[in-house]
Amino acid sequence: MAKDKVWKRKEPDSPCQQVCLIHPDVKICIGCFRTPEEISNWALFSPTKRQSLLKDLPQRSGRIKKRRGKRQRIRYKRSPGASY
Repeated sequence: MAKDKVWKRKEPDSPCQQVCLIHPDVKICIGCFRTPEEISNWALFSPTKRQSLLKDLPQRSGRIKKRRGKRQRIRYKRSPGASY
């Protein structure tokens, strides 16, 4: 028997992408698009509830605005008379 079959579960796997960062405005994880409550309660959810949530997650990705370009570069001016 293959090792993978022993650990295989019939329940939906967690959508975690190992990028756990909650967006400050939208309050969802930028990796998996779950709310903090959904993340912490995932193990308590029924398989049906998990499957329903997994179907909803792709639509949430649009709530996070993507950056449109690189960060603005900060330029420092030299002080008059300073030697660098």
